[in-house]
Amino acid sequence: MRVKILPPLIAGAVMLLAGCSTSKDAMLPPGDSNMLELWNDGASTTHATTEGRATLRRGLNDSEHSVSTSVSESYSRTQENEIQQTFPRLPNPDMVMYVYPHIADGNAPIPGYSTVFPFYSQIQYALPGERTGEL
Repeated sequence: MRVKILPPLIAGAVMLLAGCSTSKDAMLPPGDSNMLELWNDGASTTHATTEGRATLRRGLNDSEHSVSTSVSESYSRTQENEIQQTFPRLPNPDMVMYVYPHIADGNAPIPGYSTVFPFYSQIQYALPGERTGEL
């Protein structure tokens, strides 16, 4: 039974190793450009393709323009949507603790005082559309 499994296993291993036998230079031949030249050439070709796309596109009609404007404005920061927060803070009640008058180390009297600290250690934010009000 081991004899039947061994040949396909050896054939699979040979095929895997043959796939890794390609050299780096055969896959990506080295060029005579440095990084600055590649960067500058890439920036100019990107700009050229953007200009080419702009000339090939047709203009938008009024309805398409209004839809694209409303979609792009929904992702922009404006005074209106800054007031309406996308991720509102969840309620974090303040806990008030009163510390009674006491004597500290060295017989120094400390008067009583109140201190306030948040109930949760971290500020939590609601997900978009999640209810934050009372049920």
